[in-house]
Amino acid sequence: MKIVVLAGGLSTERDVSLSTGSMIYKALKANGHQAVMLDVYLGYEGDIAGIFEEDRDWAAQVSSVSTENPDLETIKALRTDGDKSFFGPNVLSVCQMADCVFMALHGSNGEDGKIQACFELLGIPYTGTDYVSSAMAMDKGITKDIFKAHSIPTPSGIRLKKGEVESEKVPFPCVVKACCGGSSVGVCLAHNEAEYEAAKEEAFRYDDEVIIEQYIKGREFSIGVIDGKALPVIEIAPKVGFYDYKNKYQAGSTVETCPAQLDGEKTAQMQQIAEKVFVALRLKNYARMDFMMSEAGVIYCLEANTLPGMTPTSLLPQEAAAVGINFGELCEKILAGAFK
Repeated sequence: MKIVVLAGGLSTERDVSLSTGSMIYKALKANGHQAVMLDVYLGYEGDIAGIFEEDRDWAAQVSSVSTENPDLETIKALRTDGDKSFFGPNVLSVCQMADCVFMALHGSNGEDGKIQACFELLGIPYTGTDYVSSAMAMDKGITKDIFKAHSIPTPSGIRLKKGEVESEKVPFPCVVKACCGGSSVGVCLAHNEAEYEAAKEEAFRYDDEVIIEQYIKGREFSIGVIDGKALPVIEIAPKVGFYDYKNKYQAGSTVETCPAQLDGEKTAQMQQIAEKVFVALRLKNYARMDFMMSEAGVIYCLEANTLPGMTPTSLLPQEAAAVGINFGELCEKILAGAFK
């Protein structure tokens, strides 16, 4: 098939997206597809007539722009017409030429449903869930409302808009996070008033609304769900601190155990909740749910990720591998799901 792997963009997770895209692109090429990797914002200014037949390392070309701690203002400066359209040169045209777009985007303008809605209007097939469920899952406040409506256990908390005064307080320690952030960007743990004020300031750098919720001390887990069926549970144990951006993507900073060392009852319970979240948020194709289990053994679902990472350290590929699905097969499974 002719496939566009869409990555990059202008979110705070740009570098993670490029790493995800590169892995997917290489796997699709190895599987015999005519794959092209494009940066959704920077696009491609060459001749697109035979773009899928070109003998070019598209992953190397795209990733060379910026792969680590990107300065988004510098990326924006690479396009003089960036204020007119988020899509870079020829992006939509090449996507319309493809059989499918493999979404490797993370964060805003990628995981929030906007691009999915555009593709729906243009009749472009794509991987991942649709625009409605993408938007709902991206907003942690809406997600928590849906969890409560469907009796899905989740930490208690409040939403707070910039400039608003709290009508109630969440006891310390508490977690402060940007409402629509990802990869733990803008997430802080506060033990006292000073840390709390600093945490709010940090979270408001990324969003005009934040979530403040009870801190669950215990063990952290994640579960991928493909076509409504849960994969094995993976446990995440950071060597230092909590599972923040650094611990997620720096190799060796976290101990990941899959399948997690849980008894059969707890494993089944967590997988059932993950599948219930998949249905409650109207998710499609694939997703990954994050969990905490308190020291007393109480399970809490934190959120759903509609385009989970597919980097060398990502959780979903490890979970798939635990049931004998290698990375290339995982990409094929996701690709097939896009046409269901």
